[in-house]
Amino acid sequence: MLFFFFFVNCVTNSIELSPMNEPTDPLLKQALDDAGQSISPILPPGIRNFLIDIDGTICDDVPNEEPERMKHCLPFPDALKTLNEWHQSGHRIYFFTSRTEDLRQITETWLAQHGFKYHGMIMGKPRGGNYHWIDNHMVRATRYEGRFTHLIKKHKSIEIFEEE
Repeated sequence: MLFFFFFVNCVTNSIELSPMNEPTDPLLKQALDDAGQSISPILPPGIRNFLIDIDGTICDDVPNEEPERMKHCLPFPDALKTLNEWHQSGHRIYFFTSRTEDLRQITETWLAQHGFKYHGMIMGKPRGGNYHWIDNHMVRATRYEGRFTHLIKKHKSIEIFEEE
């Protein structure tokens, strides 16, 4: 529920908010469960919601305690090119960052100066790494290891809940 609170209150870029402060995206489609009841809307097949970290992923890893460095670091060129291509292809681009709310203006200005196209930003991701995301929707994770490219499919083992 905390993640949803951040999402609803931080998405501001090109997806407008409804009168109830919920993001409205024309691509979202109504979804129904097996009993025919409404559930959270979904994107059409082939369109992804990318949650992209900032520090250490699209630019140098700059800690929150050094905001002056944030203003002057350069984006990784492959990240800028790839993310903007994904945006142009219709995918949803959200920055999900450990930067704190007081760094929002610095961050938005930096993204605009360098030409990043995105739909929103979620501040306050927990620091420390070792993330394990549990959700009722499909979740895929890709660890950034120094090169930002289009994604390829590769089979790896994953952790899942026990089946009955």
